[in-house]
Amino acid sequence: MPRAVVVGAGMTDFGPHDQPLEELFADAAFLAIDDAGVSLDEIDAFYFGNAMGGQAEDDTHLAPKLATHIGLQGIPCQRFEDACATSSNAFKHAVQAVEGGVHDVTLVGGAERCTPETGLGTGEMTKIFASAAHRQYEQPAGLTFPGVFALLTKRHMHEHGTTEAQLADVAVKNHYHGQFNPHAHFGRDTTTEAVLESPLVADPFHLMDCCPFSDGASAVLVVSDDLAENFDGEPVNVTGVGHRTDAVPLADKVSLSATQSARDAAREAYDQAGISSEDVDFAEVHDCFTGAEVLAIEAVGLFEDGTGARAAADGRTYVDGELPVNPSGGLKAKGHPIGATGTAQIVELTEQLRGTTGRRQVEDATTGIAHNLGGDAGTTVVTVMEERE
Repeated sequence: MPRAVVVGAGMTDFGPHDQPLEELFADAAFLAIDDAGVSLDEIDAFYFGNAMGGQAEDDTHLAPKLATHIGLQGIPCQRFEDACATSSNAFKHAVQAVEGGVHDVTLVGGAERCTPETGLGTGEMTKIFASAAHRQYEQPAGLTFPGVFALLTKRHMHEHGTTEAQLADVAVKNHYHGQFNPHAHFGRDTTTEAVLESPLVADPFHLMDCCPFSDGASAVLVVSDDLAENFDGEPVNVTGVGHRTDAVPLADKVSLSATQSARDAAREAYDQAGISSEDVDFAEVHDCFTGAEVLAIEAVGLFEDGTGARAAADGRTYVDGELPVNPSGGLKAKGHPIGATGTAQIVELTEQLRGTTGRRQVEDATTGIAHNLGGDAGTTVVTVMEERE
């Protein structure tokens, strides 16, 4: 079976944009296409991630419209929707299609407009995004995602003694990384004190524990291994993609402090790649809130349960630490345009494994993982990528 390889990667800045969604995605798509040195007539499929287009864009048929906008009409194209895991799931399907011999050269990416540039305020966008919570049990109670992850994190605090200061240290670390990422929504440093003094949003989260809604787009070119040398972009191997789900709503989960879908997806991805968590050099994980990073790094096996909250304060997850986490700045500093987040993680893995990320480069990195969840961790996709020998 042929292996899937990423040969092109591109993304826009994350933050407020005044472009229509079609133009925003086109910017990222052509960066990836140019990076790969691929011509449009060589692309034989397009997989697109967008979580909220029906509500925020009033558009439920985005994939062929975006394909037409960039000159790819006529090929198979599909939109994926899986909350924050949207373009991670699109990427999984692109990898499977290439490895299965269905397609040879696939464009996969995502885009979302979430800032007031859409004409929608923060309250309305929060309500739209909360539609990923359980419709009968959680939405009527007014539960939005700061509250969802606050509940998960409070349980972790109860079981393991995690503190608000430790959560704040996660934000400090990701802002430190974000200042070296030219695409980051928040490219500036912060302090533990500033995080703890920012307004309380949902106990234990302060405003600076929360990622921003962003506009942005990202894209990659996935090709068959036996074609990789035909393109200009330095190839990076995709060696495992795990995709699992957990019970929704929260009340039906076996554990609130140990996200089961991430554990299962990581195990699947590691098994496909023939590695263990001990082989991972760095990780991009879904840190919509500081507590979500703590849950993630434990769930994928990078840290023992109950120890993840101390990792940032101890310097272990900094770019020059023993196991860097979110060298891009993560969702917390890089930003979170929902549908673009998954493939933006793949862009970061690609660039890290090529050794082209400058000040935030992880030294001697050969194996990286991306962890992306959707909703209340009801969906998780974990991807393993490795340097091509």
